[in-house]
Amino acid sequence: MAYELYLKKNEEKRIVAGHSWVYANEVARIEGKDKNGSLASVFSNDGKFIGKGYINHASKILVRIFIRGNETDDKAFYLKRLGDAWQYRRKLGYDNCCRVVFAEADNLPALIVDKYGDYLAVQFLSLGVDMRKNLITECLAEIFSPKGIFERSDVALRKKEGLQEVKGVLYGEVPELVEIEENGLKMLVDVKNGQKTGYFLDQKENRFAARRYAAGGDVLDCFCNSGGFTVNCATVAKSVTACDVSQPALDSVMKNAEINGLKNISTVCGDAFALLRDFRKQGRTFDLVILDPPAFCKTADEVKDAYRGYKDINIQGMKLVKSGGFLITCSCSHYMTQTLFERMLTEAAKESGRTVRSVEVKTQAPDHPSLLCADETHYLKFYVLHIV
Repeated sequence: MAYELYLKKNEEKRIVAGHSWVYANEVARIEGKDKNGSLASVFSNDGKFIGKGYINHASKILVRIFIRGNETDDKAFYLKRLGDAWQYRRKLGYDNCCRVVFAEADNLPALIVDKYGDYLAVQFLSLGVDMRKNLITECLAEIFSPKGIFERSDVALRKKEGLQEVKGVLYGEVPELVEIEENGLKMLVDVKNGQKTGYFLDQKENRFAARRYAAGGDVLDCFCNSGGFTVNCATVAKSVTACDVSQPALDSVMKNAEINGLKNISTVCGDAFALLRDFRKQGRTFDLVILDPPAFCKTADEVKDAYRGYKDINIQGMKLVKSGGFLITCSCSHYMTQTLFERMLTEAAKESGRTVRSVEVKTQAPDHPSLLCADETHYLKFYVLHIV
């Protein structure tokens, strides 16, 4: 008999509203018996059916619901669900590069699929979807006819599911570097070893938006990674200085500059916190400073330290902007909420001694939709500030 889970009284409200996660401590009792990773049915305390999802006794998230009716998780189901996700992106005009599946936001919890030209990069982040890796890969191959599918399940999150970190080719062949087109530019993506699945697709529209603030000026791009903001800004800027702690990342920046024929880019290797202070000591200033750091907090317990880190770099960044210039500042941690981020920016502005105006506020690209019922899916903050 398949697993049947009955929730504690009143624990169903969040889940009925559309959230997919059922925590172990929300469950009153479990009936039936099946193997770990199998499809389990979830009911309210009084026996009303809520939905079905894969169970994992090793995880605090006991079940991730993704079926709300009578469907079953066969090939036809996955072809339909994956096809719907792709159709949504196509409707928005995405084709060459985009996030095709954004886990919970596409009602496919713990599954990430990114499209880079003729190649797909995928992440299986829970036991349930990992057990159906071959089926999902087969469906993706049928829908996209890609030249290759590469797994990037080399993330620490899998350990919470009792899974090992793995990566490798699942289908076809995948080259060392994949060329994509972003905002009319060529970009080389390291699908096999780059951060996340190789590139930060969620900032695509924001990188284009940054061009208007970079036009004709000197730009400093901190935490530049492979140069998404750098290359976009370099199309209109006088000069761009790209900074990152990783020399391989800076090497990628220069490769991307070269294939686009851009000669106004220079790189500096080092820790951004120290480099911002060094530039200040050198008396250097910029027309646009970009701060797009990795997530400073990945758990709620880290928020206090992350707040200090964000505040520090933003104070230093504000001090480096010429009067009348701009600061673009971002956070990709959902634990650093928009309210917290704005409070931090207000404090940073006060302590920097600068007068700061908010010009533009954006979030992740539309191929990363967020669920109103799930704060975890709304994570990216992108602020453009005018430093008077």
